[in-house]
Amino acid sequence: MKTIGDQQLVKRINLSVIFRMIRQQPGQSRAQLATRSGLTKSTVSLLVRDLIEEGWLSEIPLSQPLRSLGRPSTPLQINGKTRGLLGVEIAVEALRVVGVSLTGEVLWSTEERLTSKNPAAICAQLAVLVERAYREMLARGVQSSGLGIGVAGVYEEAAGIVRIAPNLGWRDLHFIPLVTQALAAVRLPRLPIYVRNDADTAALSEYEFAVNEEIHSLIFVNCATGVGAGIIMNDRLYSGARGMAGEIGHSVLQLNGLPCPCGRRGCAETLFGARALATMDDPISGGYFMGLALHNLWITFDSALIVVGGYTCSKYPMILAAAQSSLEAHARDANMPLPKVRAAKYGILASAVGAAALTMHQLLRPMNAPSHADVNAAIPQIKFELNSPRLLAEV
Repeated sequence: MKTIGDQQLVKRINLSVIFRMIRQQPGQSRAQLATRSGLTKSTVSLLVRDLIEEGWLSEIPLSQPLRSLGRPSTPLQINGKTRGLLGVEIAVEALRVVGVSLTGEVLWSTEERLTSKNPAAICAQLAVLVERAYREMLARGVQSSGLGIGVAGVYEEAAGIVRIAPNLGWRDLHFIPLVTQALAAVRLPRLPIYVRNDADTAALSEYEFAVNEEIHSLIFVNCATGVGAGIIMNDRLYSGARGMAGEIGHSVLQLNGLPCPCGRRGCAETLFGARALATMDDPISGGYFMGLALHNLWITFDSALIVVGGYTCSKYPMILAAAQSSLEAHARDANMPLPKVRAAKYGILASAVGAAALTMHQLLRPMNAPSHADVNAAIPQIKFELNSPRLLAEV
């Protein structure tokens, strides 16, 4: 006999299937969704009705009336007007906060320099900006459905702990309670909160909001004060056992090179991190080592697409071309075809936009239960009711 929990999970899975199919191919009708998904027409109709009522989908008006018997098929699309997502990047020197639509349109954004690197102070500063973002979105008629945060450090999702953020001076920080308390202090309505490393969230900005591009694997190299890589494989973020996957800033590229804050020498961060480039007479020379890092990622993960972004690429736009030349040289030596490499489409906002996408990333993967640390007792977890996809505030 099926339990209520089983039925709820089945419905969440079916809702995510329908939403994902419309996202991948807008304009499909209910009948087409039923055929492609294998669900019955009546089930699809109920699911679509719920998603429309809750503001996740909308119908595309028919331009001309169809002269045919029966009810015309109405195409569907993601509703980019009534629901939105909030995202934050905690960078080494600044906070970036965005409000985006479900289709990835940046509706509002701001950047503010950090007033302190004390964790509680950063969370307090963050909370003020998030509350402002929430109000700005409401003024546009958009209800925010979740908050994602990208942190410039190693975040262990299962434990909810920032294990180390060397450039912020954080170690073994229980982050969720701090940010929850700060958000409560500004009286922000309760939202689900998700946290990841800033390079991971940057990868999601390209993956979850891909337009006219089918992506199966992706690596995003985030170049700022630190250097990290967000890795997506098999439709999932790959963060490793303790959140360390993609910490390429501390991969050694030069034996006996310059000392790094992590204690090693010759790390990637010392060769093309923002601080290193600022001391170079010719910052483009750092592009050679960036290309070497891209090469190592490429042959390790065999990704079809590598995206490069972050503060470094915004300040030194020529460095990506130098990195591509370096990567091409390594590929020629091995007589291998190159992967596709391009700049981040959201520019300096990539990590914040991807942080906003964390909410949708979780919603579309209902078999991946959020960790207890991501959604604590004060912040509700996204969960669809049995009879509608209404967001519940569960404690």
